Amino acid sequence: MKILTGAQIKEADRYTIENEPISPIELMERASNTIAQWICNNVEKDYPLLFLIGKGNNGGDGLAVARILYHAGYNCSVSMAFDKEQLTEECRYNLERLPSGVASSGLENISRNTVIIDSLLGTGVKGEIKEPLLSIIDKVNSLQSKVISIDLPSGMISEYGNKNQKIIKAGITLTLEFPKLAMLLPEAGEYCGEINILPIGLSSQYISNEETSYHYITPGFIGKIKLTRDKFAHKGTYGHALLICGSKGMAGAAILATGAALRSGCGLVTTHIPAEERYAVNMVYPSAILSLDDESYFSDLPANASKYSSIGVGCGLGLAPQTADALKQLLVSVYKPVVIDADALNIISEHYKMRHHIPAGSILTPHIGELKRLIGEWTSDEEKIEQVKRLAANLKSVIIVKGAHSMVCLPNGNCYFNSTGNSGMAKGGSGDVLTGYITGLLARGYSSEHAAILGVYMHGLAGDKAAKKYGTEGMNSRDLIKYL
Repeated sequence: MKILTGAQIKEADRYTIENEPISPIELMERASNTIAQWICNNVEKDYPLLFLIGKGNNGGDGLAVARILYHAGYNCSVSMAFDKEQLTEECRYNLERLPSGVASSGLENISRNTVIIDSLLGTGVKGEIKEPLLSIIDKVNSLQSKVISIDLPSGMISEYGNKNQKIIKAGITLTLEFPKLAMLLPEAGEYCGEINILPIGLSSQYISNEETSYHYITPGFIGKIKLTRDKFAHKGTYGHALLICGSKGMAGAAILATGAALRSGCGLVTTHIPAEERYAVNMVYPSAILSLDDESYFSDLPANASKYSSIGVGCGLGLAPQTADALKQLLVSVYKPVVIDADALNIISEHYKMRHHIPAGSILTPHIGELKRLIGEWTSDEEKIEQVKRLAANLKSVIIVKGAHSMVCLPNGNCYFNSTGNSGMAKGGSGDVLTGYITGLLARGYSSEHAAILGVYMHGLAGDKAAKKYGTEGMNSRDLIKYL
């Protein structure tokens, strides 16, 4: 799914109105019916609804939804932030259509079970928020009431520039047609709560023709890139993954990566590990082949490393000087993509010239701390993304920036944001699982781009299933392997 800018979305509205054709009021009504249907399906009628109404089309949506839900039997009231004369034509039209049974109300003394429907501001926000909206946002954020935002939380700038922005903190955001880029970034993403994407029938032709660097990974896209298995295939058909991981006292990283690779569908998995740590891996995953290092760290390449279909390196590797030498030897001696994580990334950060030996098509999987060591500090989400794009282009490799809505940046500058995963995955070992799984997908026959995208999606989906079973507090990284 494409992620369009606020300006592109405005143009999509215009194109749809002119070419469907449909009037602006009819398009607003269509969107409002979709929003109202979601609320009917997810909010009990016992909860009173208070709609916060701005002066633009977002406010018009809110008024239309209030009308629809009132007729559906909900207790609806509205709080107008502006006088009628200040409203846009569509917003004023929907105010005039509001049933007399919909009361005018305010935020003072509302009950805790009131659900606030935020329709103050949409994608047209530019710059700092001013009164009277500033005080309204502060008041809403001080309340205990559940907040549902229409399209995006009021105050949020749809792309960049939200670092010090005043924004309503929603529990749920019902975003229309596409997620907005700012929802997926650390500066403001926390304000969205749970994101639900509601299609409103904008022109598919316009969307198809519009160019963007940003995309949202959906189940439909994953279904298109998944490979099938042949009935008469054998283990050699589906590739042989090599994992170079673990050091003294760090066998757990090797176990997690190995387990995930074995879930990827590849035919064979070999794990190169210090000989003294071999028993732990062998006992947990007897189906893995072991390649043993004589030292208590990665010091030498496995025999004939070029025979493997894919290689993953870094999990629990340590930072011994001999390990840095062995990593360099690996990078210069293989001519296929390598999945690089954890200590391998840290070694490359400390040895700048080593990055020149990274094979094209490799996949780097830094978390935020490792990313800073690779590219330096940044002052905004926009600067961070531009630096990641530059690194991916220079290395001709895929960069996965791990975190909420993990970003997969391709060498051509296209960025794919993950739609799965949860905060329960922010625990030690989750990255080892991802590295093992993606290494297995590469061996299985996926391209680097598809292995990275499928890897983060399935990894996050496994996390969502683990959270449902154990809760976000109780789940741990090993639980992810069960659900891959």
